[in-house]
Amino acid sequence: MTAVYPLLVNIAQSTSADDVWRLSTRYFASLGFGLVNYGFTRFRSTRTIGDPDDALFLTTGSEAYATSYFRNGFYAKTPAFRWAQNNEGACTWSWVREAMLAGKLSAEEVETVKHNIAMGITAGISVSFPETSARAKGALGLIADAGISSEAVDQLFADRRDELLAVAHMLHLRLIQLPFSNRRRALTTRQREALEWVADGKTSQDVALLMGVSAAMVEKHLRLARETLSVDTTAQAVAKAALMNLIFQRNPQDASHIPVAAR
Repeated sequence: MTAVYPLLVNIAQSTSADDVWRLSTRYFASLGFGLVNYGFTRFRSTRTIGDPDDALFLTTGSEAYATSYFRNGFYAKTPAFRWAQNNEGACTWSWVREAMLAGKLSAEEVETVKHNIAMGITAGISVSFPETSARAKGALGLIADAGISSEAVDQLFADRRDELLAVAHMLHLRLIQLPFSNRRRALTTRQREALEWVADGKTSQDVALLMGVSAAMVEKHLRLARETLSVDTTAQAVAKAALMNLIFQRNPQDASHIPVAAR
């Protein structure tokens, strides 16, 4: 376990989502999980994860895989997703095979399992992170490399559970502190600046003076920010930008668009 301490420190000190992802997935790959999927939303409702464009999806898979798994909504049909939605903690996928044989999966879930088997995806680990907000949810899927059996994954998880979960939780905790943009487009520097001044209680006239532009230009920045964030009011834009860590960042930068494929 002590051997993983330097990695945890490096992840905790990373200043970009790309660095966090690279460090973490390299570790998971060393254990035999070359394909890694991560998802996080702050806008979950009782039935959905909210607008998928506002969720963070990361994968080490190819662009084609990312399109199939995330953008086309395949993930939401899988038994692993249902488990992550309803549970906190971690488990291997042995239960999926047992539930399928016992007829306890829905027809849709059975189809996703068969699809994965056809792609060589037969074993893995799911991690569903605890959240302080009822509207937030994050989960991680570790897909075992071809040739690694469910029994081997079960044994590895039993042997190295603590260190694996330590890296998984550090990955999650660091990512949710960093900014990420939605899939439409990122906020510009001036849009962020205008939102930050509004968040500080400044009027449009105040913001115009502080930014050295006209009040009309301030309104334009705020309108475009609302469009980017897909909200109706500036107050909603400020709240959403804050939730997504897009304002008041020490080193503002445009977050990488998702999903992130293998580098």
